[in-house]
Order: sequence, then structure tokens, then C-alpha cells
Amino acid sequence: MPVTDVTTDPEALTMTLTAEFAAPPERVWRAFTQPRELERFWGPPGWPATFTEFDLSVGGRAAYYMTSPRGERAPGAWEFLAIEEPHRFEVLDSFTDEHGDPVEGMPSMRTTYEFTAVDAGTRMTNVTYFTSGEALEQVVAMGAVEGSTMAINQLDRVLAGLREYAQGKGTRSEILDDTHVRITRLIEGPRDLVWRAHTEPELVKRWLLGPDGWRMSVCEIDPTPGGRYRYAWEPVGDTEGEAFGFDGETVLAEPPRRAVTTEHMTGTDFPATLNDMILDEEDGATLIVLVIEYPDVQTRDAVLATGMTDGMEASYARLETVLAG
Repeated sequence: MPVTDVTTDPEALTMTLTAEFAAPPERVWRAFTQPRELERFWGPPGWPATFTEFDLSVGGRAAYYMTSPRGERAPGAWEFLAIEEPHRFEVLDSFTDEHGDPVEGMPSMRTTYEFTAVDAGTRMTNVTYFTSGEALEQVVAMGAVEGSTMAINQLDRVLAGLREYAQGKGTRSEILDDTHVRITRLIEGPRDLVWRAHTEPELVKRWLLGPDGWRMSVCEIDPTPGGRYRYAWEPVGDTEGEAFGFDGETVLAEPPRRAVTTEHMTGTDFPATLNDMILDEEDGATLIVLVIEYPDVQTRDAVLATGMTDGMEASYARLETVLAG
């Protein structure tokens, strides 16, 4: 993981994050100063950013909002105080309201980003300066250490490029914490088609089959927020197993980039999960990033133990074949 250390200093009123990247300072600089690249890692999993304004000049402003899986927005803004391309920039970082004005009672913080060439590539030192101990405690209590770490740890795939980061590695599962798992899979094909393959029943029925020997018997999808969906599978021929299915609701839809749904095993009292899918495209390939939120660690471990990742790989491999056709 890129982040090597995060420390807070109540006496100096600072929070310092250090990370190292296998890329030169010029490449890391570009990732932090191009809004479309920033959107691919700024914000922890489940809270991706959308930049609505970006004026990279002293006195200029960058405005963004992060959107939760349930649609809540957390806006913020930077005012650029100093720019020394490609090694350093400094901003005044503020929590804002929907109009872009600083939120009363929330701190504004001077923050520096420094990019230093090292043998392995680039060392980033990010220092946030607070005006009081109370402000430091307030931001840390909001999860700044954990959130910043998870956000910056997503930068590797942006710097490497999607194919180098994920091609040939199949479906990967990564435990983020007690209740969150991240699934990634690179699909050869444009994002618009991958989105359609997840939202149009006739396409879904051609690939979302899991292991060989099963067929999808029910596929009903309303991909609009508040809409319902229902999937069911059954074994074919002499394949062993019992028919089963899932149902849920579309919570958030931002075509063709993001969809959030609930998922519940039909006919059971098992708790539902929250599935947050983001699609990123680069050079004709699309990276599927699926963050699944479980109700507790026991449910998380029980689901992973079913061989879920292997089943998803079989389906994603079939999806690539469908898109190629």
C-alpha cells in the first residue's frame, strides 16, 4: 500500500500523511492536479469525489463533493495558496455547504502536498495544519486518518494505468475492514457496454451465471433509484444444488459510472448487503470496482467462504466473451 505513515501532533497542531509511489513526481503531480484523475481516487471507498470546478492557479479554487452509497453529499473546496510544479502545492481546505460557502462550526485547514523524487519513485508528504487542538480532534474523530489512508491507497491503480494494474489478475477480493470487501476485475470493453451488461436483462442473462451447469431463470431489473430487481438461478441437467435467488433495490444510479443496490437472498431472513459498483474506463478497458458492505464480520466471512470470488470470476470471464461478440 502506498501510505507508509499517518501521525497527528497535538502540540504542533498537525496531521502528517506519508506515502510512496512507483512513479516520478511529474506523474504524481498530474494525478493530483487533473480533476478527472483526482475523481478516481479522491475520497475513501464508498465516497467517490466529483469535481465541479478546478482552477489551478494561486488564488484559484477547486470545488468537489463526495457522494455516499445512499446519496448523501459531503462538499468541500480548496483555495490554492502556492503552486510549485511539479513538487509542491498548498491549499486552504474547507468543508462547504451546497452553495460552496464554508460550513459554520467546521474548521478550515492549511494543507501542503510535497512530492520528492526517491529511488523507488516519489515520496509524498501531506501536512495539514490546524488552528486549534479542538479542530484537530474534531477532524480526526470524523475519520480523517482512516479516510485519507484508504483514499490515497487507491492512487496506485491510477498511476499504473488500469491494464497494468489489473489485467491478467482476474477477480480479486480485498478485505477493507470488518464490514467492507472490495472486488476488482478488469473487463476488456468500453464502460457504456459494461454498464448496459449490468442493467439490461437480456444482456445480464447471457453472463451472470456463475459456475458452469447453472442457468439464470429469473432476471428482472429496474435500474432507476427506488426500483426493484430480482435474480434467480437453477441447476441444469445433473448439476447438483438447489435453486436460489437474490432481490433488492436500486439505491443510487449515476449512469454509466456508478450504481448502488441492496442485495438480499430471496426467501430467507438473512440481512441484506449494500453493493456499490463504480466503473472506470481507460483505453477501451473498464475496471469494475465493487465495494460490498456487510452487516457484521461474521456475515462477511461466511459469504467469502462460499467461494464467491471464484463464482464472480466465472461470470466476469463470460461477460468479456459476450462483449467481444
